[in-house]
Amino acid sequence: MNIVQAFLHRARRHPQLTALSDGGQSMTYGHLAQRSQALAAALIHKLSLQRGQRAMICMENRAAFFETLFACWIAGLCPVPVNAKLHPKEVRQIAQDCQASALFCSSALFNGLQNAVSDMPSAPALISVDDGAYLDLFNYESLSIAELNPNDIAWIFYTSGTTGVPKGAMLSHRNLLQMCLQYGADIDCVQAGDTHLHVAPLSHGSGLYSLPHLFNGGHQVIEKAFSADVVFEALQRYPRVTFFAAPTMLTRMLRSTAGMANAAGNLHTITYGGGPMYVSDLLQSLELFGPRMVQIYGQGESPMTITSLSQQDHEGAQDAAHLARLASCGTPRTGVEVRVVDEAGRDMPLGEPGEVVTRSDTRMLGYWNNPSATAAAIRDEWLWTGDIGSMDELGYLTLRDRSKDLIIRGGSNIYPREIEEVLLRHPAIAEVSVIGAASADLGEEPVAFVVCKPGASVDAHALDALCLDNLARFKRPRDYLFVEDLPKNNYGKILKTALRQQLKQGGA
Repeated sequence: MNIVQAFLHRARRHPQLTALSDGGQSMTYGHLAQRSQALAAALIHKLSLQRGQRAMICMENRAAFFETLFACWIAGLCPVPVNAKLHPKEVRQIAQDCQASALFCSSALFNGLQNAVSDMPSAPALISVDDGAYLDLFNYESLSIAELNPNDIAWIFYTSGTTGVPKGAMLSHRNLLQMCLQYGADIDCVQAGDTHLHVAPLSHGSGLYSLPHLFNGGHQVIEKAFSADVVFEALQRYPRVTFFAAPTMLTRMLRSTAGMANAAGNLHTITYGGGPMYVSDLLQSLELFGPRMVQIYGQGESPMTITSLSQQDHEGAQDAAHLARLASCGTPRTGVEVRVVDEAGRDMPLGEPGEVVTRSDTRMLGYWNNPSATAAAIRDEWLWTGDIGSMDELGYLTLRDRSKDLIIRGGSNIYPREIEEVLLRHPAIAEVSVIGAASADLGEEPVAFVVCKPGASVDAHALDALCLDNLARFKRPRDYLFVEDLPKNNYGKILKTALRQQLKQGGA
């Protein structure tokens, strides 16, 4: 079975169930299936796309995301969802890497993306989902499902690497189906008519977790962006609401509790992950929401499927043992093996830190067109996550550090190297190092330590302009700290731990 067969099975059984609601407009399962099959036919017969080719989806949260996603699967194409907040140059880089044949986008993004990709040697067909030409694509007769293998690629999940170059994690139909089964086993049992609220980007975790809801008759309520008011309003309007949130979203909701008194009864489950959740914030969240929270730990390479901290794990007296459990990211998911190892792959003693490795049917196939990165990440069937953690005697995993220097800003991943490479393009800069600084609202924000060349100078405004011309706005450093030199070890490697300490002590 492939991922789209599960959806079409639900659509045939319950065509009148509401599948999507977006801005006051709703679509039934039957209508979504019909539109997806018609669009799939157009992709094959009108756009001449062929099985296995990549089709990018770059748009704000909206219903069109789902019909393009399912159309790609029905046609045998490989969808590549990307964050609509990315800079057009970043989208171009991904399009070049995956050799995209088509790129679906919203009208708001069309001009910027057209300028970015039009001169590519094999430019993808750019399709605005707000254009009349897009509507014409639904005039085709429905297409039967393509013959797909469980190991065929179903989703390429792009994540920046430590080099700043995005890497495409290839997720198979088997990976996604197993993810859905794990959701029912470990997170929640979805019932027909349950509400799945989307306030996080569909291109990432929220979109992935829509699948178990769609397969079980859930109602997808789509919001373009997160705000506490939007969530509270949805909680008053819809039954049995589940939503995926970054920890920073929850902390913002803690500061805006006006609507919670009348809405708590409709809250079913909050699934949170994608960044550190501090115990103090978690205790406040539990006081506000009750034991309706589940933490998940995963990566694009093993989508949301490594460990989980269940609703039951969140319950209990606030003694030392319970607080330690809340500081963890839970136990291995159903069908998932997790170990903590040293550099040679030997198991570390309980409580001792090491690298987290995992093996399961949700582990990616590898990185698209990047055999060296695949070989480094997957060794003897085990995925080496790059995260540092420790395991206790009951199997609870606690993350200690991120070996890849990842910065998580409001649930969005930022790798310092990609910012550093852009800043180093400025002729006045000799060296630069970017670290994460604590932020009450966003969790972390990037801060750049800058060393200018002898006799040269540059101001923060110029560096801001350089970043905004090459990177997504959310990756722009919060501060630029100009220093005479950067701390280094004997081998010339920059000591980011020293920079973090320097930042804590007051900057430069």
